[in-house]
Amino acid sequence: MLRRLTSSEHELHAEELRHDAEEVGATPIAQTVDRSRVKVCGMIKTVTLRPRAGVPALLAELFDGSDTLQLIWLGRRQIAGIEPGRSLVAEGRVTVQQGRRTMFNPRYELRPFGQ
Repeated sequence: MLRRLTSSEHELHAEELRHDAEEVGATPIAQTVDRSRVKVCGMIKTVTLRPRAGVPALLAELFDGSDTLQLIWLGRRQIAGIEPGRSLVAEGRVTVQQGRRTMFNPRYELRPFGQ
């Protein structure tokens, strides 16, 4: 109890996200390795549209309390429900590009609000 009172809001939020990921059997993002197939769970921090090689690409930054993972959907300008603050579970192959963990065209499941 004392630790919860002395922890920052960011630390408490990160702890909740790690607990949620553990509940669904997801791998912590910090423990993923290049070219591995994983299931991750977290909250979307940012969503941007950035063309890649002339093709639209929707980028979302997923945070699970341990690290961040960049989710990229090629050929998409938007996806209903993919928005900052939304929780989701994503599955796919992790690659490391320019020092950042990235997952292209992940299979995903939006989680209900409040979870």
